[in-house]
Amino acid sequence: MQTKRDALDSDSLLRTYSSYHGPTVADHGRQINDHDIMPGPVVAVPGCEISEWCSLFLCDWCAMASKTSSGEGRTRSSVQIFIVAGLCCFFYILGAWQRSGFGKGDSIALEITKSGAECNVVQNLSFDTHHGGDAGSIEESGQAKVFEPCKSRYTDYTPCQDQRRAMTFPRNDMIYRERHCPPEEEKLHCLIPAPKGYVTPFPWPKSRDYVPYANAPYKSLTVEKAIQNWIQYEGNVFRFPGGGTQFPQGADKYIDQLAAVIPIKNGTVRTALDTGCGVASWGAYLWSRNVLAMSFAPRDSHEAQVQFALERGVPAVIGVLGTIKLPYPSRAFDMAHCSRCLIPWGANGGKYLMEVDRVLRPGGYWVLSGPPIHWKANYKSWQRSKEDLQEEQRNIEETAKLLCWEKKYEKGEIAIWQKRVNAESCTKRQDDSRVNFCKSGDADDVWYKKMEACITPYPDVNSPDEVAGGELKPFPRRLNAVPPRIASGSVPGVSVEAYEEDNREWKKHVNAYKKINGLLDTGRYRNIMDMNAGLGGFAAALYSPKLWVMNVMPTIAEKNTLGVIYERGLIGIYHDWCEAFSTYPRTYDLIHANGLFSLYKGKCNEEDILLEMDRILRPEGAVIFRDEVDTLMKVKKIIGGLRWDTKMVDHEDGPLVPEKILVAVKQYWVADGNSTSTQ
Repeated sequence: MQTKRDALDSDSLLRTYSSYHGPTVADHGRQINDHDIMPGPVVAVPGCEISEWCSLFLCDWCAMASKTSSGEGRTRSSVQIFIVAGLCCFFYILGAWQRSGFGKGDSIALEITKSGAECNVVQNLSFDTHHGGDAGSIEESGQAKVFEPCKSRYTDYTPCQDQRRAMTFPRNDMIYRERHCPPEEEKLHCLIPAPKGYVTPFPWPKSRDYVPYANAPYKSLTVEKAIQNWIQYEGNVFRFPGGGTQFPQGADKYIDQLAAVIPIKNGTVRTALDTGCGVASWGAYLWSRNVLAMSFAPRDSHEAQVQFALERGVPAVIGVLGTIKLPYPSRAFDMAHCSRCLIPWGANGGKYLMEVDRVLRPGGYWVLSGPPIHWKANYKSWQRSKEDLQEEQRNIEETAKLLCWEKKYEKGEIAIWQKRVNAESCTKRQDDSRVNFCKSGDADDVWYKKMEACITPYPDVNSPDEVAGGELKPFPRRLNAVPPRIASGSVPGVSVEAYEEDNREWKKHVNAYKKINGLLDTGRYRNIMDMNAGLGGFAAALYSPKLWVMNVMPTIAEKNTLGVIYERGLIGIYHDWCEAFSTYPRTYDLIHANGLFSLYKGKCNEEDILLEMDRILRPEGAVIFRDEVDTLMKVKKIIGGLRWDTKMVDHEDGPLVPEKILVAVKQYWVADGNSTSTQ
């Protein structure tokens, strides 16, 4: 007699079927285009394999059910067969619907593999340099719009700092050197070419001292700054001896002087701002002391100075202190520096110093080297009157007192001030009628906002010794410590737990990137940009002395977290990706774009963003996109018209996650020259 234990339920039948016929349909995924998703086993067409499996399943079931003699068993088996038959019909229809193109699964192209981590290795995409692109051809449905090369005169085109457009704006307060982006009808829709002879920059630290001449073929600074040891032309390279206008004997000795007053060695000073940076030798030589400097200078008569800085592998942007606030958050920098930067610090009611005060962290340092310091001994060589220089220094000293800065040092042509740690140390200025506090409640709201002659208030404190805004740990401990802005709840929607989870996620993401691109942490990529930086998790997980990351905070981002990024000892900048970035062409080795195109959907043209990425990416540079698969498929189609090679990769958590990774390599090509195109 048959017992209840002899009656086969659906689970036991599935196990029985698997043992007879191998893997069930659950072990398979959809047929895919190998140019869309990374390789896995080739499987059958959905719907067909399900129906065949159902037929075999039902045959086996009926055969086993026929062996039962009990009426109860026959009744139960009939019901079970009916249920399974219904499920088979449902899944057959579902598979056919997905195959028809109406289901989202058609674009996701699901697959389940047994090869583990190996399935994410990009096999056909070359990340090597020296013009060695070796990617497979790209197959796209539909014809991609092909973008032609721009004319060779646009080799060093900077759309928002174009020299011809700049000259149409007023020269007072450096307005003409500020950002002036082209209107829609004047935007270029072509690919910026590299100059003939362009080569991959030298790896760091050799790049600090040498830049290939062909990459930035401008010799004017070698003549203009010859006695100051800025730059020298030697054969087919430029050599940078490390000198500057105020440190012709070298930046290292100059920094040693500063380090006698400023705690540079112990990690207290990590982030620095260099205003009017020249070729950024100060920032270049701070690197060995684990200080990360953000350098800026205008695109002016000192031809290509910021371009040289970035070719050397030093963080820099095109910028100026004019009428618009600096694109950095409040309390961002541990140290700010001006070495004969030609900024009129005493003019305009002291608003330039007040802007430095806004971005300077409580307890931070400001260094002024050059005019008007020590003017009595130098007024003749500076070719300025004693009265003019004396008045300038008096204005600087008065503004520093209003800001409640303490003068710590003055010797020779160097003066150093320190910002107080909180407002409790500045009780005297409360009664000074000249003190004008800024009325805006958000000191980080700066994009295209006018600079004002007002003082940014300190955050409140509970004791005279407390550091306003929170005390930071020495670097590198601050990299993964909880930033004060998050610990205090100053960033809405970001808790300590969310911050720590974000760190864990980005460590996992970066580990996956390193499997995709084995050159990621070898020094191959020095200048890296994160176009949508969030909390800085990507840069923190990638941290290495071989590289630096420009963390960009889109001005339309839901949460403004750039201040958090600086509190981690990283650097970044505000920017709207509907406009061109403030840099020269070919200045970044690798670009990371996480959720960027979803963020900007409907805000501006995706083509414009991708063309800007192409402009700032070096030949044979790499891009990593992370976004929803539907968004990436649209991006990938546009990229088909660029001279890039691409591959799509599954999320590291598996193919069922709708977020995917698209990796790309820009082909090597030059103006009217050769190319590594595989097209």
